[in-house]
Amino acid sequence: MQIDVDELRLRPWRPTDLDAVWAALQDPAVRLWNGSGASSLEEATQWLARRSEGEGHVSRAVVARADGGLLGSVSLHSIDPVQLDAEVGYWVVPAARGRRVAPRVVDAVCRWAFAELGLDRVVLAHAVENPASGRVAARAGFTLEGRLRRSYRFGDGVKHDELLWSRLSDDPGPGNPSTP
Repeated sequence: MQIDVDELRLRPWRPTDLDAVWAALQDPAVRLWNGSGASSLEEATQWLARRSEGEGHVSRAVVARADGGLLGSVSLHSIDPVQLDAEVGYWVVPAARGRRVAPRVVDAVCRWAFAELGLDRVVLAHAVENPASGRVAARAGFTLEGRLRRSYRFGDGVKHDELLWSRLSDDPGPGNPSTP
């Protein structure tokens, strides 16, 4: 699956992405909120290898269509073909933040998952202390459902409360007036 969204392209990860992935995984925000930092080039190589197509997940590099520069990552994981639901995760490199890259790619992956995989529900969870992810969820058409207490151990080694958002296949998507 490859998706173009404005100036962005979601495409499969490639071995040639290694240097850009290594740099991105050094970012403190990516390390903290995604727990996906890398201490060595070997760990970055393993991270990249785990992003290959597999059962229960679809991961894509987010790149600039113009020059192919890495802007981020988006993954649909924990895909359940019986319950028809999944979780979405993402990160954006520092240079691409503030350009609404994340909400656009999260929206695109949801629309693709509803149309192509027949999913009914996608959830997004983020640490309460990460309000930027709440803005991404709202802008991508998700509805805030509640708070999960001490639900996930993030990159700082501490279990944080998370806010749980969902988007259903028949939700109106971005611009939904009921979204905070």
